[in-house]
Amino acid sequence: MDDALVSKLEERLGRIHARQRLGIETDHEAQIFGQGLNFFHIENWYSVHALIRSILKLSGLYWRGRRNAERVVVKHNDVECAHLPAAFDGFTILHITDTHVDMSQRAMLCLVELVAGLHYDLCVLTGDYRGKTFGEFDAALEGMARVTAHLKQPILGVLGNHDTIRMLPGLEAMGIRMLQNECVTIKRGDQEIFVAGIDDAHYFRVDNIEKVGSQVPDGAFSILLSHTPEIYRQAAHAGFDLLLSGHTHGGQVCLPGSIPITLDSVLPRRMGSGAWRHRDMVGYTSVGAGSSVVAVRFNCPPEITLHRLCRTADRLNRADL
Repeated sequence: MDDALVSKLEERLGRIHARQRLGIETDHEAQIFGQGLNFFHIENWYSVHALIRSILKLSGLYWRGRRNAERVVVKHNDVECAHLPAAFDGFTILHITDTHVDMSQRAMLCLVELVAGLHYDLCVLTGDYRGKTFGEFDAALEGMARVTAHLKQPILGVLGNHDTIRMLPGLEAMGIRMLQNECVTIKRGDQEIFVAGIDDAHYFRVDNIEKVGSQVPDGAFSILLSHTPEIYRQAAHAGFDLLLSGHTHGGQVCLPGSIPITLDSVLPRRMGSGAWRHRDMVGYTSVGAGSSVVAVRFNCPPEITLHRLCRTADRLNRADL
C-alpha cells in the first residue's frame, strides 16, 4: 500500500484506528462466507455476477431491468419531532445512498439532473460509493467527483460495506465531511442539532455508536447516519431521534407490489425501505440511487430522498388555525 496514503489515514484517524481499520479490511474484504452480520455475501463473489447477468439476458429481462435502474426518482419524507429546535422547522436534508457510481453511468447522469433543481439545507451520503467490494476504486472516486460537483455544501458522509477506508482521503478532498464514528454540530442562530455518523456496521463491523452518542447532549435533537439500518436497536437506545440509512436497496429485485426477495440484512422487513419507527426513534431506509451485483432493478425504482424536519407542535398549531 502507498505509504503516503497510510500517512494520510493515520493523520486523519489516528495511528491505532487507521492500522486497525486497514487490518480488518485485509483480513476480510473478499470473504464470501462468515464475516459480517449475515453469513453469505454474494456481492463478494465476483464470478457469479457474470452468470446472473447472462441468465437475465437469456430470459429477456436484462435490458428492461437496466432501464428501470437508470430512472432515479425523488422521494419526499416528513420527519416530525416535538423537541426539534424552532430554527430547524422546515430544515431539509437531501439523502443519497448506494450510488455504486461505477455500475451505471446513466443512473448517475439522471441523479445529477435531478439534484440540479432541488432545494435543501444539508446533503448526506450513506455509503456504498463503488460497485465492487474489493480491488481498484479509482473509477468510483472519479464517479463520485462528478456527482459531488453538482451537490451543494455542506455534505456529510459515511462509508458502506462496499467501500474501503483507502477511499477516505479522496472523498474528503471532494468536500465531503466523512464521519468515522464522529459527530458534528449544525447551527442556526443560537440553536443547534447534532449529526453523527458511524463506520460500516454490516460487514466490517467497525461502528461505535457509544462513542458518537456520548457527544450528543441530553435532550438535543440528533440524527445518526449509518450505511445499514441493522443497528436500529442500538441507535434507539442511544437516544437518536432519526436514523438515515440505505444498504438494502429495497430488495432491488422485487416481486409485484415491491415485495423484496431478499434484503441482505438482519432486520424486520418493514424496515427494508421507506419510513419506519422503533421506540421513540424515526428511521428511513432509502432503496438507493444505484444498483449492486448487476445493474438491474425490478419493481423497486432507485431513489434520492428529501427529508423535511418538522416541529410537531407547530404543525398542530397551524392545523387549528
